[in-house]
Formats: sequence, structure tokens, C-alpha cells
Amino acid sequence: MLTNWAGNHKYAAARVHRPGSVAELQELVAGSGRVRALGSRHSFTDLADTDGDLVSTQELPPDIEVDAGRKVVRVAGGVRYGDLATVLAREGWALATMASLPHISVAGAIATGTHGSGDRTGSLASAVVGLELVRPGGTLESIARGDAGFDGHVVSLGALGVVTHVTLDVEPSYEVRQDLYTDLPWDLAVEHLDELTASAYSVSLFTDWVSGRVHQVWLKSRGTTPPPDLWGAPPATSTLHMLAGADIAAITEQMGATGPWHERLPHFRLEFTPSRGEELQTEYLLPRERARDAVDRLRALAPRFAHLLQVTEVRTIAADTLWLSGAEGRDAVGLHFTWVRDVPAVYDVLPAIEDALLPLGARPHWGKCFAATYDDLRPLYPRLDDFRDLALRVDPDRKLGNAFLARTLALD
Repeated sequence: MLTNWAGNHKYAAARVHRPGSVAELQELVAGSGRVRALGSRHSFTDLADTDGDLVSTQELPPDIEVDAGRKVVRVAGGVRYGDLATVLAREGWALATMASLPHISVAGAIATGTHGSGDRTGSLASAVVGLELVRPGGTLESIARGDAGFDGHVVSLGALGVVTHVTLDVEPSYEVRQDLYTDLPWDLAVEHLDELTASAYSVSLFTDWVSGRVHQVWLKSRGTTPPPDLWGAPPATSTLHMLAGADIAAITEQMGATGPWHERLPHFRLEFTPSRGEELQTEYLLPRERARDAVDRLRALAPRFAHLLQVTEVRTIAADTLWLSGAEGRDAVGLHFTWVRDVPAVYDVLPAIEDALLPLGARPHWGKCFAATYDDLRPLYPRLDDFRDLALRVDPDRKLGNAFLARTLALD
């Protein structure tokens, strides 16, 4: 039976198709009663599931084509970010950001609002220039930045069609170095939070919430030299994994060694299994100005969930205009929880975490575990009902619908 990457969800779809051409994909979508696109299976819920047909685009030709004049790349949606990055780097080009995992598909990561880190860096979706997608009736359509409804199409949760190709902004290739610091007290981290997240191109903080400390700070620097210490937190003296006892061979190179952007911006190497696999993940993205309040609330709440937590990562994301993005309309701070794979126990503590964070404006990451439903989410996304209207116009019969969309967007 097909499961997601973490092994906590078994897909209920009657059939799984892997078309080898766009024409075959169009025929499959047109002929299905219910259909959903399946990416790299890194979502932790029933987001990509259906009681009808699943269609994977990973067997389509990769079609990686750089347009140097426009500084864009066109790529098939099923291509993994790590594979796209390898081709771009070989040709002297780069993406502005990457997620911690290079194993995720381009279309799937964009559709869920997945991101990397950086005060001035948007999510992966913010780089989208254009989309090509198969609509519920099987027609192939395109939409580009500046077109009406474009900002609703990018982070779309698969509700508007099956994406065949994506066009992304690129820039000339660059190098990055990765330096780690250890044992920074939370009180100092909060006091200097703006300086801390601005201290490198990409910054990640790792904590357990109960020790009173940020155990690791990861600085990914582009053309700058990192500081000798961070308010007393010393540089790491060896390569570190954010998960205690995990294999450091899976981690991209640290210790200040400068290298290609695509071999430093992700936390994990493409050729290794990311993280431990047997885990659950949750993330909330909240307005930057509420970060200190969120930290205080989570530190107070931590004794209730510490036994389930492997680690939390704190990152920043620049604002965008995409309707269902966690950073729509505001610079955001992401609070990411890696849990042990105990589904009932994790879902038992999520309501308490959401009671603490959602009043601060926190939005759940669409591809990860959360308890909030449509009534909870509607006040958090100013354009949520605009997206619902768009989805109902594109797919009035809800061929692309599923239980997840009914639960979270009231798209029954």
C-alpha cells in the first residue's frame, strides 16, 4: 500500500497513475471522476489523497530550460528541487532559496507554501513566474505573473489543476558558507532577535523549548564573514546534526567551508535520506512582530509537549502577495516542530499550541500536521474566500476536491 514519506498516512486512492506525457496526463484527468496530483509524498496528512485517481508527474520529461535573457527557468513540476539545482548550478545559475530538503518536488513544494530562510528571502512559491496546468476537464492552460488570479494559483493546494510545468526566477550562481554556533540562551536570542536573523543570508535556530537555550544557530552566509561568536555563543567545533544522535553524513557541509549555493542552502544532502523519516512535522508562520510573544508562549507550554518533540527550528521568510501563503502580506517567522511519529499524541497537543499561536496570527503550513479547520483559518487569510471562489469557478464539480480541502477550506 502506498504511504507518504513519513509512513503515517496510507493513501486511499483507488488507482495511482504515472503518465509519461502531458497528453496522457490530460486524458487521465479528463476521464477521472475524482483526481489529485501526487508529488514527492512529503506532506504529512491527507492533503494529496483522494478516493479516486492519484496522478504523479514524476515520469514526465524534466524539461529544464533556462532563458538567460529573462533570467528564468522552465521545469516540469514533478522534478525534485535538488535535481533542478544541480542542472542550474552546472549552467551557472541559481535559485534565491531552497528548503531544508532538496528531495521535494517543485510543484508540490510551491503548492503548499514551502520555504527556506532569510529576512529578505521569500518562499519557494515567491519565485514563480508562470504555471502550466491541466484543468479538471483535461484542458492545458497557462497563467503568468501579472495575470488576473495569478496570486491565487501559486499556493493552490492542488485545488485548481495538475501542474505540469513551472517557470521560476533565477540569478547568476553564487557561493555560500555554513557556520554553526551553540548554546545561546533564549533570553539573549529574543533580545537580539532582529540582529540575529539579519546576521546571515539564511539563519535557523534549533531548540527544545524546555532548556532555556537555543542549542544550535545555523548561519548560511553569502559574501559575508560570520561573527566570531553570537552574544557569547561559541562556534561549533565539529559538524552537527539538529537531531541528537542522527547521522551527520546526511548534513550539507559546515565548518565555514565555502561551496556552491545548492550544496549549502539545504540542510540535507540530496543523496541521503533526509532527517530520520519516522517523524511528524508541524509548522506555524506568524507575523514577524509577534515572534517574541510566540516564543514566550511556547516556552511556557513546552512541558506539555516536550516528550514528543525532537527539535524545533525557527526561521524567517519575507512577505509576498500569494493568497494562501503563510507570508502573504507580512514578513513572517516560521516555528517548525519535528515530532516523534506518535499520531494520536501529537494531535492531542496541537490544539493547545494553536490556542497559543493562532491568536497571534499564526498560519499553519499546509503540508504539515495541524488541527485548525476552515472556521479557524478564515480569519488568518484575508484572501481565503477569494481562493474558495476561484476554486469553485475552476472546478464547480469538485473533481479535484478531497477531505482535506473540505476540512480546511470548506470546499466540499
